[in-house]
Amino acid sequence: MKDFLKYILATVVGILLYSLVCSLIFFGIVGAIAASGNKEAEIDANSVLYLKLDKPIVDRATDNPFENFNFQTFLPDPKLGLNKITENLKKAKDDENIKGIYMELSYIPAGFATIEEIRNALIDFKESGKFIYTYSEILTQSSYYLASVSTKIYMNPVGTMELKGMRAKVAFFKGTLAKIGIEPIIFRHGKFKSAIEPFMLDKMSEANKEQTMTYVRSIWDHLAKNIADQRGISVEKVNSIANTFAIRNMKDAVENQIIDAVKYKDEVIDELVELTGAKSPEKLEIVKFAKYTKVKLDKKSKKKDKREKIAVVYASGEIGMGKGDNGSIGSEGLSKAIRKARRDTTIKAIVLRVNSPGGSGLASDIIWREVVLAQKAKPLIVSMGDLAASGGYYIACPADVIVANPTTLTGSIGVFGLLFNSQEFMNKKLGVTFDGIKTHDFADLPDLTRKMTEAEKEIIQTGVEEFYELFIGKVGEGRKMTTEAVDEIGQGRVWSGLNAKEIGLVDEFGGLDRAIEIAAEKAGLVEYKTVEYPKMPNVMEELIKELSGDASVKILQKYLGQNYFLYEKMNTLQNMQGIQARMSYDVELY
Repeated sequence: MKDFLKYILATVVGILLYSLVCSLIFFGIVGAIAASGNKEAEIDANSVLYLKLDKPIVDRATDNPFENFNFQTFLPDPKLGLNKITENLKKAKDDENIKGIYMELSYIPAGFATIEEIRNALIDFKESGKFIYTYSEILTQSSYYLASVSTKIYMNPVGTMELKGMRAKVAFFKGTLAKIGIEPIIFRHGKFKSAIEPFMLDKMSEANKEQTMTYVRSIWDHLAKNIADQRGISVEKVNSIANTFAIRNMKDAVENQIIDAVKYKDEVIDELVELTGAKSPEKLEIVKFAKYTKVKLDKKSKKKDKREKIAVVYASGEIGMGKGDNGSIGSEGLSKAIRKARRDTTIKAIVLRVNSPGGSGLASDIIWREVVLAQKAKPLIVSMGDLAASGGYYIACPADVIVANPTTLTGSIGVFGLLFNSQEFMNKKLGVTFDGIKTHDFADLPDLTRKMTEAEKEIIQTGVEEFYELFIGKVGEGRKMTTEAVDEIGQGRVWSGLNAKEIGLVDEFGGLDRAIEIAAEKAGLVEYKTVEYPKMPNVMEELIKELSGDASVKILQKYLGQNYFLYEKMNTLQNMQGIQARMSYDVELY
């Protein structure tokens, strides 16, 4: 017994010591990561900035070393910030130590408008006279669009690339719902409000096909023109290549002037060695993006900066109630950020960066009010990202100026409501029945376990119609248009940025930088700095968030792969509350 107790005690002590050592190692790693995150970097002369762009690109990233650090796997799960990418490209343009840029591109996890902003920043970089070289083994259509600005484009001799035109694909769930005995109950205003079509049809309506073809065609025409301009060929030739599937191997790509040559990676590296004057490939100074972010060109005094400010307020993701986070818009969180920027007397203008398919109508209206108050207090400019549609446009419409990219998806001025009758599923599939009492006719509205009465449907449809009238009235007020004119271009129809500018929903083409320039002009600022809202969580907040994160989501993402969006779509539907100002954001654009 005595030996047994000694054994138990030794085991307990061993476990405690092991836990202590693990904790010390863990917090040592935490400290090392945190310390390295703030360390300034320096680079040598004749360096080449390396861009891969193989991680998801969001509107902004943080310097927080724990952002997207997966504490379940203890591996980083990084994202790239568009703000950091464009900042680095502007910095590299003026950096005498940067000789040029070398890109290795494949699939870029970003929308066309995001890629457009990076592409424009690369074009600006080229004005310095420095080179941009791209090497790839597999180029998608969107990554080729980015690569087309390069001084030289090289492909692996047996590589593959796409230049074949665009398509859009929508997933439909009507058959699935019928199989499991769930009836969708749909309310909408606008013949183009296609967000609910996947639940009522098994294919695209003619109206939806019309609107989709219009904006997809305008985006393709824009891409084809810009590719032609950079490659020194005609738009007609680009369209001919796409229409005949002329690029079937890399020899075809060279002959059609789509790329410059076929080379292996080591041959491209040898060319970079020659361009930079390095003594050998081993001596070639390649600077990775993460390191270059820590390079500081401005060596001015670090005394308190008294320059006046422009606030950049980020509104990214679906719109819902509550605080939101870096990937979603919460009515409370975003309203607070806008209000804080409005009340800060050192902030002279506000740029609202909208990248959203919309969401809750109520949440959109709460945010709209704060945007209106801010616009009355100081210049307010909206910059649209990949999409600013439906509720995303709702919160943008009061701005003094709306700036979008030609490939931005916007408009979708319409609303819908979506409920489900699960009676058949519960009764026939699960054997569950319901019964109860009520004191008044509408006391159980909505009840998702029975059919809705016509009177109940009329109540909800009336709410949808009233919100649509509210929506077009606010767009009309913000854009100085009549409600009739807004209704004509509304009806839930989605437009490209090119289309939107023609019909008055957008004022000017450009990215976030252009919106900031306009804000400075409106505020009469020459010297200013930008500050970002909402503030990112600090290190400990991010650490706690990651440690308490839902591992099941990451497991689903891993095993469902490209089909994860189907789960995500159904999960979103479960959480919908009230009338929705939401775009049919599940469209896949290639």
